[in-house]
Amino acid sequence: MSTLTFSRPAAFPAFLTHSGQLTLRSLRTLTRQPVYLAFALVQPMIWLLLFGQLFKNVAQLPGFGSGSYLEYLTPGVIVMTAMFSGAWAGTTFVSDMERGVMDRNLSSPVSRGALITGSLAYQAVTSVIQSLIVFAVGFAIGARYAGGVRGVAVVVLCATLLGVAFAALSDTVALLVRQHEALIGVSQFLTLPLSFLSSVMMAPALMPGWVSDAATVNPVNWAAVASRSVLSTHPDWSLVSGRLALLLALTVVLGWLATRAFRSYQRSV
Repeated sequence: MSTLTFSRPAAFPAFLTHSGQLTLRSLRTLTRQPVYLAFALVQPMIWLLLFGQLFKNVAQLPGFGSGSYLEYLTPGVIVMTAMFSGAWAGTTFVSDMERGVMDRNLSSPVSRGALITGSLAYQAVTSVIQSLIVFAVGFAIGARYAGGVRGVAVVVLCATLLGVAFAALSDTVALLVRQHEALIGVSQFLTLPLSFLSSVMMAPALMPGWVSDAATVNPVNWAAVASRSVLSTHPDWSLVSGRLALLLALTVVLGWLATRAFRSYQRSV
């Protein structure tokens, strides 16, 4: 795989140019091999189509708070899909390391911040596409939401912020461990517990107390709660804006950590 050719314009325009070129590089890879996007949607389709029917009677339990389990599950699946997709983002960095592309990029004028921004921008585009596909499937099988287009847009934003945050974390881990096996192990260790320690699939009122308490500090739950609220007839905009602020702050912090992780990588090579 060849590296990109970078010119040397002024610092900030260079950052934007390099970030855009790196994002386009990843998008070109996706357009040449769209099967990867299809594979990433297999699991959410199973959750939505199988679990949506298997547990549809859960919505009849007292305290569930929604008349349709499918309508409850769909935004949760969107959030979960973004998280799982983001958690795999670091595999691109590991592949670049193995092929020598990372070292050549670091020896070019491109900044470490642009490398991270390109990765995160690509993840944002991927999260938007995946979220809209899951929404479309949910609508096709009967999910309806009072929040309308504005609600859908905010849900996509929540999912995108969560996906980008996990992509930044995945990039950080990739730069530290530099192995596919280790990255996959860390990703699985984080994503599965975070999924089940949230309200992605079950209403907080029906959770054990300790799970409900853990969910309050779980970013997956922040995105799920904000998503369901904004799709409701009467959204709680203070709750939604608060969760969005938390997700944005988390994304910024993890993006900064990912950029700093290049120091560890460069010291080790």
